[in-house]
Amino acid sequence: MQVLVRDNNVDQALRVLKKKMQREGIFREMKQRKAYEKPSVRKAREKAEAVRRARKQARKTAIREGLIAAPKPKPRFPAGGRRPGGFPSTTPQPGAAGPAATPIAS
Repeated sequence: MQVLVRDNNVDQALRVLKKKMQREGIFREMKQRKAYEKPSVRKAREKAEAVRRARKQARKTAIREGLIAAPKPKPRFPAGGRRPGGFPSTTPQPGAAGPAATPIAS
């Protein structure tokens, strides 16, 4: 694995290296090799991973062929309805008090 450092920007090169290592599964493998894994446990884990991959592939194929509905997309902003810049969202939140719900002090 090779990462080029441009303009002495080591931080960016480290980010790229970590991303490549994550994609290759090196961190997962290091964590597994930290302790001994019995052969029977290894077989069970590998079988479960294979089942998970097969189910995921079957689900994607069924979605592509239109047999099942695609999952709903996740909301782009956090649950509080606040955008990352701190500006309120344009859509009203459920249960939010509007101008008509504010009490008038007398």
